[in-house]
Order: sequence, then C-alpha cells, then structure tokens
Amino acid sequence: MTLGIATNLEESPAETFTEPLDARALAARVEAGHRITESEALAILGTPDERTLELVAAAGTLRRKHFGNTVKVNYLVNLKSGLCPEDCTYCSQRLGSKAEILKYSWLKPDEAVHQAGLGIAGGASRVCMVASGKGPSDRDVDRVATMIGQIKDEHPEIEVCACLGILKEGQAERLAAAGTDAYNHNLNTAESLYPEICSTHTFQERVDTVGQAKDAGLSPCSGLIVGMGETPEQLVEAVSALRDLDADSIPVNFLMPFDGTPLAGTWHLTPMACLRILALVRLAAPATELRMAGGREMHLRSMQSTALAVANSLFLGDYLTSEGQDARRDLEMISDAGYLVLGQEDIDPAELAARIRHRADEAPARPEAPGCGTACGSGCGSASSRGCGPMGAEPVLRRRGAGTQENPNA
Repeated sequence: MTLGIATNLEESPAETFTEPLDARALAARVEAGHRITESEALAILGTPDERTLELVAAAGTLRRKHFGNTVKVNYLVNLKSGLCPEDCTYCSQRLGSKAEILKYSWLKPDEAVHQAGLGIAGGASRVCMVASGKGPSDRDVDRVATMIGQIKDEHPEIEVCACLGILKEGQAERLAAAGTDAYNHNLNTAESLYPEICSTHTFQERVDTVGQAKDAGLSPCSGLIVGMGETPEQLVEAVSALRDLDADSIPVNFLMPFDGTPLAGTWHLTPMACLRILALVRLAAPATELRMAGGREMHLRSMQSTALAVANSLFLGDYLTSEGQDARRDLEMISDAGYLVLGQEDIDPAELAARIRHRADEAPARPEAPGCGTACGSGCGSASSRGCGPMGAEPVLRRRGAGTQENPNA
C-alpha cells in the first residue's frame, strides 16, 4: 500500500493572523470538528513564551476530553543495538557513528522477555521491541515473533509494538499473526527536509511501511524528531503528514545531539518551544495518543510534568542508546501532577514507584547478558563509567539494561 501524504494543512486564503492567537477559541473549534489550517499551525508555533502556558491549557482541554487524567506508560527493549547500515544524521547507531554506544547483536528470546517484564512491573501497558537496521530479514521477523509470542503468553494483557525498520511484503502479516499489536515507524521530519537527514532510504519508504502495517491490522505508530534544524513551515508540513497518515500514536522525540554524529552540538529547542510543538500536535490530532519521547528530560527539563497537560503518554526509564529519567521519578512525576497510569488506575503511581524501589533494593545480581558491547573500552561498566551519571547538557549514554550485566532503569 502506498499512501499519498499531503504536505500542507488546510489553508484558508482569507485567514491570516495579525493578532495573537486565541488558543482557547481554536481548541473549541477543534473540539467541534475543525481541522487546523497552516496559518493557525504557524501561529501556534509563534506563540510568545509568556502566552505558551495559555496555549498548553487550551490544548489540554482536548487531552482531557479524549484521555481523561491517565498517562500511558511505554517501555523500550533494544533487541539489537548499533551496527546500522543507514546514514540518518540524528542517530547514534548510524553508519559511521563514533558515538560510544553499546553495540550488540540480537538478544536471546529469554533475555528480551525478561527485559520486557521489568518495564511491565513498572506499570507499562505497552512494550516496544526495537532493533537497529534498515529492515528485518525473514529470519529476524521469525526471531521477534518468537519473543512476542513469549511475552503474550506471560502477559496476555500487554500491548506489544514492534519497531524493526522498513518492512518487506508479508512481514507485517507474520508479526500480526504472532500477536503483535502495533508497529512503529517514524516519519521523523518533513518530506522536504528528508534528503538532508538521510540518503540511504526515502521518506516514501517510511510512509509505505506504515501503510503495510495498517493493512496487516497492526495499530500504526509514527512520529517526529524535532530540533534538527527544520523551519516552522517544515515542522507544520511534518505534523500535517502525520495527521494525514492517521496514526493511532504519535511519539515526539526531541533531538539528542550525540557526539560522533553529524548533528552533534545542535541545540535549537527550549522548554517553551517543546511545549508549543506538543500543543501543535494535540490540536492537529486531538484524539491521537501523543507521547513525549526521547530527549524530553534534557529539553523540557522542569516542564516535563507541564507537558503532560497535552501529552498523554511517555516512555518509562531509558531509551535505546541513552539513559532517561529514573523510572521511579517518572512515576512520581505522574502522581505529583495528579495523573494515573493507564491500566493501573486503582494504584497511585507513587505506590508503583515505591514497589520499583523495593524491587531494586531486593534484586539479586543479574547474570551476564549475551552480546555485551565494549563501547566504553571497559566492557559494560557501571553507572560510573564515562558518559554515565546525571543527565546534563549532553546525552548520557546507556550503560545498563538490555545487552549489559546491569539492571535497567525501570
């Protein structure tokens, strides 16, 4: 299936904004069925800092209407790290990357299922099984299908999302037959910017993969990476493409400019800019799951809980090659902001955090996991290894969880 993606939101020639955007009135029109126009989208992005919290409050009325006060918790398992032949400029796993990330081949199924279980214990209702590379071989699909089947046997109520790259004919159907619920393949940016971001595959290949997943009955998940130097017009173009793709879930990643990648040292985002981007996505796709994803800790910083007013979903703990906020702090943040974890509404998230703390205190030493990389030059290392520690101005490289001897941040 090939989807034709429009590159602009609906434009009304008579509509130009010479006065500040009335965000509350716009949100009311969206609730009544209005689709925001390109000029409205640009006005959202152009909201001054001093009025951004008004914008968040207005967009938050749509979040509350469709998702109440719940937050969906997702958990990533990195099945295969690094060694990717693609040249995506933002990615620490890209061809030629000098980022000192963990590198390992496929986890064994039992280890992958164990890692998934740790996130589920922390309140995750969806586990995302991710592997680096342009796309899977048929053998890879069989391997992941086995893992997903085991997870479903142990946790039948849990959603499983696969993220394996560009799919070939029949592979989405095989994943669906194994019990996979969703497939993630991000558009990442605007089609007009894509040739500057990647030369080894096309924007249309990404669109086609999402179409294949939808045709196979998988829930489509597709999102963005913002902060790569895109113009406001290109950001609007990308959000429009995602809306027209009709994904069920839109993760918004904030660029983590890893050393050793072409976008190292690229810092274009502020906390207020991130809030405006999330508000734009909510207003463009009011009933779609909106996930604040990688990079939220370093770019939203103290405004993470404020972002939950428009985003109804997040990743718990760590990401693929970088450390995230401690999972206990994530759950405490959800509780402090007055939200409940989806699927665990009868439990205060702070109680879930306390359970994680107790489990971590009582956990026995983990056996050595297969395929551990030596990116730091000293094996898997501990949290005190070079590149680890508290989140700072640079991405903190992951040195625990899948592919290491250390317990994950979950």
